[in-house]
Amino acid sequence: MARPNKNAPTRTVDIFCKACQAKLYKYQKGGKGALMKCFVERITQDFTINAGQCPNCQQFFARQCLIRGVPALKIIGGKVHSK
Repeated sequence: MARPNKNAPTRTVDIFCKACQAKLYKYQKGGKGALMKCFVERITQDFTINAGQCPNCQQFFARQCLIRGVPALKIIGGKVHSK
């Protein structure tokens, strides 16, 4: 399978915790679909202390994994929203 595109997308979104509305990431998202995964190399600002855990309410919102050989965070459905 092909690796993700190295050229960073121009669309930047803010990712928030659904439970407490804490800001988690500023992410360069490609495509129009829902946020399913976050490639670590595309995160421009990280407001979390532990990867995949909200700093405010301590709820886990993602799991660390490798997608096509690249480190990524697999988002758990319904735990985050983006603007």
